[in-house]
Amino acid sequence: MVSERITPKHVCVIGAGPSGLVSARELRKEGHSVVVLEQKDDVGGQWLQEPDIEEEDPLGRFTPLKVHSSVYDSLRLASPRETMGFTDFPFLAKKGRDMRRFPGHRELLLYLQDFTNFFGLRDMIRFNTRVEYVGMMDGSMRWVVRSKELREEKVKEEIFDAVVVANGHYSLPRLPSIRGMDTWTGRQLHSHVYRFPEPFNNEVVVVVGNSMSGQDISMELVKVAKEVHLSAKSLEVSEGLSKVIAKHESLHLRPQIDTLYEDGRVLFRDGSSIAADTIIYCTGYSYSFPFLDTKGTVVVDDDRVGPLYEHTFPPSLAPSLSFVGIPRKIIGFPFFESQAIWIAQVLSSKRRLPSWEEMMKTIEEFYHSRDLDGIPKHNTHDIANFEYCDKYGDNCDFPHLEEWRKELCLSSLRNSDANLEDYRDNWDDHELLQEAYQSQHFTQLVEPVTTVV
Repeated sequence: MVSERITPKHVCVIGAGPSGLVSARELRKEGHSVVVLEQKDDVGGQWLQEPDIEEEDPLGRFTPLKVHSSVYDSLRLASPRETMGFTDFPFLAKKGRDMRRFPGHRELLLYLQDFTNFFGLRDMIRFNTRVEYVGMMDGSMRWVVRSKELREEKVKEEIFDAVVVANGHYSLPRLPSIRGMDTWTGRQLHSHVYRFPEPFNNEVVVVVGNSMSGQDISMELVKVAKEVHLSAKSLEVSEGLSKVIAKHESLHLRPQIDTLYEDGRVLFRDGSSIAADTIIYCTGYSYSFPFLDTKGTVVVDDDRVGPLYEHTFPPSLAPSLSFVGIPRKIIGFPFFESQAIWIAQVLSSKRRLPSWEEMMKTIEEFYHSRDLDGIPKHNTHDIANFEYCDKYGDNCDFPHLEEWRKELCLSSLRNSDANLEDYRDNWDDHELLQEAYQSQHFTQLVEPVTTVV
């Protein structure tokens, strides 16, 4: 529903990663007064790599975390750059930089810095400022935000009409519960603090989890470690991973761990065991909002953040509180952009949300559908559905994802499934790539587009 009345708000955005940056831009575009609070010294969020992890607990058990970014040194994007850019700011290959279609992590940081500078967002951002507390003022829908300037240890308290939470969700390690984990005498760490393979030279390493990071790290470790044992929930793995395992004699696929013994032994569920030096948990991350006090209105229950209408608005606190960047398994940047536009327009009263009852009914129906599909609660925010992303965009007349963008994404997934080790450098989607570069997404710019070949 669209309304003509526009009422600018004073809005706090928490985080200057991709979702926070596009939120700030869209809020300002709607005429709102915006302050972005960012705990690090530059934009980028996860993509602002932190090489120094010595002060962080290896398993990330203590909050607030000292390290935000979980990016390891060799990380390359898992999706082609053509699919990733915001709708009006393509992720171009630029001469003198990493021009690969699947560039290293620093190239995405540079893209976000370019985005920030092009749209003049830095003036809205307070760097080196950690949010300590966000809570509602008594008797109103306004918010008290307490933040600390980290260099001078100064605490500031401010009042905002609305808060947009965009603090990311790839920092707080999600750890398994394994018998003997607390008393095992070897080295244990989460991939959150993994940076490069050299510290594991000539070791026997167990990598727990065969997700994207688990596979990447295993393939990197096999070059230096004595043995790498990849422990997975299922021994039915992709063709690509099977090829990698067959290629390396020191890389072994194992079932889940049953028990860890004090003498360093690792017992797997099939009864086999090994003596290991190190275990690296590539087991994902949990949503965390340690600063947020909603008196129990919004909770994180086994990684289900809720209740949230369309993964964005808590019905009882909407629209003064919203979240950007919660969904996973999506083409991220365009989706974050659609979230930001919808939030900004709702706050300026250009659009209205459904009633509390309607929003709660939608949430309950969504939860029920996930249960019927057998999807665990901790995967509530895994979307993996282009149709949903397009339907979401209809809330603010956001354009549907281009077909070439969808097909390039699917082509990349198929290629990685079949050719895990080299899919980032060898592909066969040249016709789709040409279609992409001839689309309005790329031709809208005056500057010439460099085609990746």
